Amino acid sequence: MAYWLLKSEPEVYSIEDLRREGQAIWDGVRNYQARNFLLRIQPGDICFFYHSGTNPPGIAGLCRVVRTGIPDPTQFDPQSPYFDPKATPERPRWYTVEVAFLEAWPLIPLTELKACFPPDHPLVKKGNRLSVMPVPPEVAEGLIARRGCR
Repeated sequence: MAYWLLKSEPEVYSIEDLRREGQAIWDGVRNYQARNFLLRIQPGDICFFYHSGTNPPGIAGLCRVVRTGIPDPTQFDPQSPYFDPKATPERPRWYTVEVAFLEAWPLIPLTELKACFPPDHPLVKKGNRLSVMPVPPEVAEGLIARRGCR
């Protein structure tokens, strides 16, 4: 099992949206490095649900990966902001995963997370914040055990 961080702006899709729906695909990722991380994720992996674009940003809960290797349907939809005219159902360019809600947490703000993650990790390194990124096991297990970085 591996650990990942998935970022979403809460006004677009929040941990509460996932709680209400139970399961959802993580669509709309349009960065090749983040897409490549999505392709490495396996069923059973645990993901930290990170609220970005809010004040303060931070981890809002956990979800578990239930399905992988799903062609992102938004790439084929001309009405979607994530439409990719070069993608076809026969040759998709973008993939996603399906996640299931595990639990919501009181938000662990980025300021606190900076004490947990190595200084070179993309979450805490300026200008390098991907929407999907791995989380080192020792960091993940500490966060889960303490629900924070104390």
